[in-house]
Amino acid sequence: MLECPRPGAETVLLSAGLGGTAGYWTPQLAALRERYRVVTYDQAGTGRNRRDLPADHSIAAMADEVLAVLEATGTPACHFVGHALGGLAGLDLALRRPDRLRSLTVVNGWAAAPAHTRRCFEARLALLKHGGARAYMRAQPIFLYPADWLAKHAARVDQEEAHGLASFQGADTLQRRIAALLAFDATACLGDLRLPTLLMAARDDVLVPSSVSEELAAAIDGATLHIAPWGAHAVNVTQPESFNFLLLDFLDRHAGLRP
Repeated sequence: MLECPRPGAETVLLSAGLGGTAGYWTPQLAALRERYRVVTYDQAGTGRNRRDLPADHSIAAMADEVLAVLEATGTPACHFVGHALGGLAGLDLALRRPDRLRSLTVVNGWAAAPAHTRRCFEARLALLKHGGARAYMRAQPIFLYPADWLAKHAARVDQEEAHGLASFQGADTLQRRIAALLAFDATACLGDLRLPTLLMAARDDVLVPSSVSEELAAAIDGATLHIAPWGAHAVNVTQPESFNFLLLDFLDRHAGLRP
């Protein structure tokens, strides 16, 4: 999906996490569209882009998919914003094709999956294997949202669960996408990254410790780091106002819209 507010606006491309669909970014669209041309897409194997994935599917293949989206939308270069898995694709793209990016934002991402995150995915895969898609989707909100947010938004969470189950990407696809994100390791290359970079995380993220964003910030020259005290893995959903403010401030500075 492509949204453009005015001629000449710079492009922001939004890449979702493991869920893979464009709809994840709904809380950001209105704010971004006021100033930017916005591109969203469903990643291969997800949403309206359902397809079988090869056994060796990788983060590099997901980054190549972003290049294809840029070509299809006539975008020479974009400001890339990626959540978790989407952020890994952005890191890979920034290292291999920095000419196609104006800036990079990674939300709750990592250079290499830490032991705790691997443990979480092992548990989720076990749920998928032994309980099926319904058990997997039932548990997913626990990894995405703070407990008190879940308690206040029970009806919304039930709706998300039903929608996720109805559009489930399939066990094979999910397993291959998880294998790809667990295999990714950009640790040795981070010192080569020279793009303006914003790293965003939440201190109470159950899935990805905020310490890995601190490690990314230490390894990437000139990176900006913001860690929210609350908001969990889907901090752009649970804290959209503050998230959008910080993201737009970063984008505006690097798009020349703010001195």
